[in-house]
Amino acid sequence: MEEGYVIVDGYTDEPAGLGVPPYLDVYPRYVAGAIWSNLPSAQVIYFTIDEVRRSLDVFLKIASKAKAIIFIAGVSVPGKYLGGTPISLEELEFLSRVLEKPVKILGGPVAIFGIGKEGGRIAELPSRLGDSFDLVVRGDIELAVYRFIRERSLEKVDPYERRTDFGLIDMFAVKGAKIVLQHPNYSRNLIIELETFRGCPRAIVGGCSFCIEPLYGKVIFRSVKGIAAEVKALYSYGVKCFRLGRQTDIYSYMAHDTGKYEFPKPNPRAVELLFKSIRNAAPNLKVLHIDNANPGTLANHPTEARKITKIIVKYHTPGDVAALGVESADPKVIKLNNLKASPEESLEAVRIINEMGARRGYNGLPHLLPGINFVFGLIGETKETYILNYEFLKRILEEGLLVRRINLRQVLVFPRTRMWDVGTRVINRNKQYFKVFKEKIRKEIDLPMFRRVVPRGTILREVYTEAYEGKNTLARQIGSYPILVYIPDLLPLGKFIDVLVIDHGYRSVTGVPYPLNVNKSSRRLLEKLPGISQRTVAKILVRRPFKSLEDLRTLVREEQVLKWLRV
Repeated sequence: MEEGYVIVDGYTDEPAGLGVPPYLDVYPRYVAGAIWSNLPSAQVIYFTIDEVRRSLDVFLKIASKAKAIIFIAGVSVPGKYLGGTPISLEELEFLSRVLEKPVKILGGPVAIFGIGKEGGRIAELPSRLGDSFDLVVRGDIELAVYRFIRERSLEKVDPYERRTDFGLIDMFAVKGAKIVLQHPNYSRNLIIELETFRGCPRAIVGGCSFCIEPLYGKVIFRSVKGIAAEVKALYSYGVKCFRLGRQTDIYSYMAHDTGKYEFPKPNPRAVELLFKSIRNAAPNLKVLHIDNANPGTLANHPTEARKITKIIVKYHTPGDVAALGVESADPKVIKLNNLKASPEESLEAVRIINEMGARRGYNGLPHLLPGINFVFGLIGETKETYILNYEFLKRILEEGLLVRRINLRQVLVFPRTRMWDVGTRVINRNKQYFKVFKEKIRKEIDLPMFRRVVPRGTILREVYTEAYEGKNTLARQIGSYPILVYIPDLLPLGKFIDVLVIDHGYRSVTGVPYPLNVNKSSRRLLEKLPGISQRTVAKILVRRPFKSLEDLRTLVREEQVLKWLRV
């Protein structure tokens, strides 16, 4: 492999960007595009870290012949992942050691900020990796790879170089689109993370105390033309699921006077042009979702926020989530950590999204709902903080508003943020409060809210069967923060099915295939169906196969139950 390059995707998860399967983030695509922009005929081989783990010998054989290996990694907002396990520092060290011949380049958030294992800890710094790699890129990995290939020299590469516009990126994104063909989730449940802008509009006032996004510098917007061209290229390779997730606030895309004000005035015309252009570039897309929204933007500009919410609902696909960085409902914590919005402003943002987003869509879920993110362990946090946070969520529930997801996490402390000097002192002091609070929220807020968002009897369309857990099949729809569905039987994996919701957990639902085949389904599935007793199931098992649902009427008399069945 004389001019061969290997990309190892160790997965990324940042405040503005997700790259854990089934998501494919921008880094591997941009890097592949940087290579092919210089060397159109170069062989670029893509591995996920899970593929490396499963077939280490195969990977080592291929990678040892490559000219260069580019490692991408960095989890700065750790979560629990069904689709893959992010690379560890130990794995990075091991792989860089055993591969002696190729040039080894490390990039992504790990090289800039460190790597996080879980909330409530200090991020591990990448300095210990310096000797293991030929180049640790603390700027933009795609630019470093582009310069390396162009100059044929590592010495001429500035590892701190960062983009000042999206000129090269737009080219890389189009040329790198075909790397999707090598992703293990391709043609299954792959969803592509799209970038609309970099940086945080609130960086001019310092941003939140714990967040790494302001460290990227001033906001740089990507043009509608550039985004649409990338979508068109991805669509030509068969991609049909997209998320506008790589930005700090979708409501601030192309906002007027960005860089002058903390909450620049939103630009509904630009947002509509963006969504319209994506629809034109991918006319038969299956999923178009968003991610982050700043509650302060919505509260400070309610008229424009309502217009943008209406635009999103018009062009997207249902089941969408606008994750709001509320972070805390304690005014003291909000002030000391320079957070985005007061409790009243955050509540108003939830109301605005609910006005137009709560309507149920064709896939069984409301069109667009807010998600709420809380961060614990911040400066000024006390026992009172937990009481105020609970009261805030209780108020949302009592107002009859819908929230799709409540994310409770302990802060992960990164260098160059204000929280670095505080470390984990607050977390350690309040650990017992966090544990009790989390359990209280799951029982008293999450469960009743979940029952409201996905009532019993809801039919969820196009649910993808992903994995087994015990005697259950785990399945999810494709999209932002998909609801986990437990199906009480071992069904074939890698299939899209419709599911009838029959029960609720704190963060998941139990469901059965819809319509349920009465002749082929297991006893366990039939017994889970509401309205059918174990005694009736026993009779069904003895008398099946049935030729029609009419034959079943002597055993199942409820019309609603019959609607859930087929023969």
